[in-house]
Amino acid sequence: MLNRTLDDRYTILERIGGGGMADVYRAHDKLLDRSVAVKVLRPQFTDDEEFISRFRREAQAAAKLSHPNIVNIYDVGFDEQVYYIIMEYISGETLKDKIDREAPLPVETAVRIAMEIAEALEHAHQNNLIHCDIKPHNILITRSGRVKVTDFGIARAVTSSTMTNSGTIIGSVHYFSPEQAKGTSVGAKSDIYSLGVVLYEMLSGQVPFAGESPISIALKHLQEEPKPLRELNATIPPLIEAIVVKAMHKEPVARYTDIGEMIADFKLAQNYLRDDHTRRLSHTDFPTQILPTISQEAGETTANPVRQPHNNSKSILNETKLSKPWLLGILFLVLLGSAVAAFLGFGKFWSLNEITVPDVVGKQVDTARNILISNNLRVSVSEAFSDKVPAGQVVSQQPEAGTTVKEQRTITIVVSKGGEITVVPDLRGLNRRDAELQIKNSGLKLGRVDEQFAEGSQADTVINQNPRPPAQVTKGTTIDIVISKGTGPKKLSLPDFQGSLLSTVATQLESLKLKQGKITETANDKYPPGTIISQNPPPATEVTEGTSIDFSVAKGVPGAVRRAVVQVTIPDGPARQALQIVVTDTNGRRVAYEGTHKPGERIEKTVEGTGQVRVQVYVNEKLLQEQTI
Repeated sequence: MLNRTLDDRYTILERIGGGGMADVYRAHDKLLDRSVAVKVLRPQFTDDEEFISRFRREAQAAAKLSHPNIVNIYDVGFDEQVYYIIMEYISGETLKDKIDREAPLPVETAVRIAMEIAEALEHAHQNNLIHCDIKPHNILITRSGRVKVTDFGIARAVTSSTMTNSGTIIGSVHYFSPEQAKGTSVGAKSDIYSLGVVLYEMLSGQVPFAGESPISIALKHLQEEPKPLRELNATIPPLIEAIVVKAMHKEPVARYTDIGEMIADFKLAQNYLRDDHTRRLSHTDFPTQILPTISQEAGETTANPVRQPHNNSKSILNETKLSKPWLLGILFLVLLGSAVAAFLGFGKFWSLNEITVPDVVGKQVDTARNILISNNLRVSVSEAFSDKVPAGQVVSQQPEAGTTVKEQRTITIVVSKGGEITVVPDLRGLNRRDAELQIKNSGLKLGRVDEQFAEGSQADTVINQNPRPPAQVTKGTTIDIVISKGTGPKKLSLPDFQGSLLSTVATQLESLKLKQGKITETANDKYPPGTIISQNPPPATEVTEGTSIDFSVAKGVPGAVRRAVVQVTIPDGPARQALQIVVTDTNGRRVAYEGTHKPGERIEKTVEGTGQVRVQVYVNEKLLQEQTI
């Protein structure tokens, strides 16, 4: 598929992923001059109507949605047995990649990601669409940290809150709901369950149920309870654990009524996760939502902190009902406590306590922030490109690690945005010097340089490059180029030189831009000595300019007379020039011809001798040419 152009518009540049049904490529949209992602149905499924229908359903389902947390669908098409979907190209990684690298994620990060997924699902549910396959592999995270939900390949359209799949099991076994495991009715609450599993994995670094086979895992979704989160990660607040427990309840009726209710609890959780001097509370937080969690976090004795929800409940945090006098009293105490906490926090600016600044260089930004805050330090974050430090990690900090500072001092950390991205310039048609300059000006490096003949191209110009434009690469990437050697050698049909004297073909070979190759003498009494008997390659063979031609010539019989035709052209010089042809053979040296001629005059004389015959031509007593016959 690489370098193929679909519908004369989308040029495939590189493979970036894939699954059991399709492969995903990065491509260039020539019409709009932008990078896009192309999802291509695998060839083995192009004749399977079920897969084609599922593939088209994904495009139709996702195309109805428009939300900042959902990957956009731009186009869908079919080109020469290739079914494809054109999607928004996301430069980043999957949530699964992030979990594998960093898990367990900081609680604040996990809650933020889960809430953005929930907001994407809320939009889908409002459009009567259930995703059915929420898992970290289908969640993309951009370089800026934004969450994007993708892969609506098994999404189902619904006309009410539930749907029936006729006993078909859909979804990914580690993340699907009990009702999906049973192949029964599936609704919006199935997505809520899957999101609870994803949040569980982000917080703990492991899926709630694992097994040796998909069937054993599915049975655990139906029959077993997951290991409590706080046993795996004691830093998780009870409030967050309660959200996961409610989302993952095995009975759909006991889960959140809808995804909007879950989002409300996420927002409330984010409010409590802020530190003292940044926490913001509203009147609606008291006391029906906040009180149970405050009691637990303060260490007070409470009944079961995670209760079974009532059918008419709107949140796990609003189940406590108190009389109005109690409401006013508790509201006053909480507000008074907040004021005191704010004053104490403000007073830290005059604290005499000193802190040794920890080293957070090379750590993920969320981890670095948590380390600094836990040391009673403030954090200021800025970003910068770096081709040496992976995106999201701390490049530098100020003050540096080991420095002693007062409490609440602001530590500035610079976070890598990864290598700076640039567009590969189009070098084709440029001469080599200009191409190298263009590569340098784009922040790229010259890689391998190859040369080859190219019909119709000027020598020393670029005829190909890799990567090709308009690929987006990190600055410092090497660009390989191919330089033209000009139009290749011409081809011609080889003449028949047989029967000609070897001494007469030199001029013809030169005019044809051929070379005289190996000469072999063969005794032959049918041809005069020096006559070409055969040639290699043979006559009429198609050869290129510069080819060497080997000849076999007749060798004279010992004692026989050898003859040759001597051709002389008088060179420029005096008006009258003396020409002398001298023959040396077994009989000695003698003058075979002598005369006076004008410049440019052409003289042709036959000479003969026996044995080894040498012919020398003199003009004005200077040797002009010499040959042996």
